[in-house]
Amino acid sequence: MKQAEVDTQYRYWRRHIMLTTYGGYAFLYCLRKSQTFVMPAVATDLGWDIADVGLMGTLFYVVYGSSKFFSGMFSDRSNSRYFMGLGIMLSGIACLLSGLSDSLFLFIGLMVISAWFHGWGWPPCAKLLTSWYSQSERGGWWSWWNTSHNVGAGLSAVLMSYIAVQYGWRYGLIVSGLICVIAGLLVCWRLRDRPVTMGLPSIGDWRQDALEQAQEKIEPALGYRDALHTYVFKNHYIWLLTLSYALVYVVRIAISDWGSFYFTRQYGYSLSTANTILFMFEVGGFAGSLVASWGSDKLFGGHRGPMNLLCAIGIFLSIAALWLLPVASVVLQSMALFAIGFCVFGPQMLIGLAAAECSHKTTPGAATGLLGLFAYSGAALAGYPLALVIEHYQWAGFFIVLSVVSAVIGLLLLPFFRLC
Repeated sequence: MKQAEVDTQYRYWRRHIMLTTYGGYAFLYCLRKSQTFVMPAVATDLGWDIADVGLMGTLFYVVYGSSKFFSGMFSDRSNSRYFMGLGIMLSGIACLLSGLSDSLFLFIGLMVISAWFHGWGWPPCAKLLTSWYSQSERGGWWSWWNTSHNVGAGLSAVLMSYIAVQYGWRYGLIVSGLICVIAGLLVCWRLRDRPVTMGLPSIGDWRQDALEQAQEKIEPALGYRDALHTYVFKNHYIWLLTLSYALVYVVRIAISDWGSFYFTRQYGYSLSTANTILFMFEVGGFAGSLVASWGSDKLFGGHRGPMNLLCAIGIFLSIAALWLLPVASVVLQSMALFAIGFCVFGPQMLIGLAAAECSHKTTPGAATGLLGLFAYSGAALAGYPLALVIEHYQWAGFFIVLSVVSAVIGLLLLPFFRLC
């Protein structure tokens, strides 16, 4: 293949792979948040209490985190287009069927099935981002891709609020499921796997990236099992990152999953108003992901630690601001949610990027899958355990827990201030 043709192929598929993974994951995340945003209406309609909702959330995140870990190892050696596409479709079908359910146990069962296939979405994206974009440019591309979370959640907040109010929560879940079935088909059609599977040179050779080429030279010397053992399970940096990541997810999921309940039950806001406030959490996250990437590259010369520490301090201060607001103001609460999202999605993006770069070229799915396992173990703590805190200590207990967790995040990230 001539160099001009290689360049054309690379530029074409880099654009399409970014757009396809971005759109596919955004719609998958829209599905997940649609289940969250309609949950107050589901609980009221079917007579569930806070503990039922919390148990459902915990089971979802335990299964989802486990799926990310195991599917991460499998996806490293699978064709990304079909692995991700089928995961999106099957998760959508389970969500669609949950919209037809009245039974708590059937609803939970379908949510668990949806969670398992939902876990097939992220590991292929991590593999493709590290295969089609080299180390010297990856931070910017990764941060742009990371905003797919916020686009999906923001779309869900607007779409689900409208459908739930106009037609009921069942139609919200059915429509969300149908959208994901269509999105999964499009991913199977448009996505591709690593460059070498298409007869193209590696990204390091194409861009003449010295850092990337140095890492690629290690690849032939190690089999997948040895790389997994050496660069993931025995990698001390990966384990430090996983613990920090788990606590970031406690805060992130607590705000996104319990926010609707907090605003509807504590302040008596309508579901539409509550979700509008929560929409600002995603807007803040969109901006925070981009600023964190820019700051770590431009202000700190590629070091992620200082930016992560600044974000951790910001999480603590913005949660305290939401908790201690002297008046019930939608505008002020929206500003506080924007600030929390801005600060949470910085380390959420940078820690995931650091894990992929600290691992081996053949194991990005497994490394980020391990992070996902711990992240959603943290998310599981934001489900049933946090529901018990709310039941016994009301919303003051909720904010005390999040404040303590935020402080611990800062302490855990402190050693990385000079380390990376």
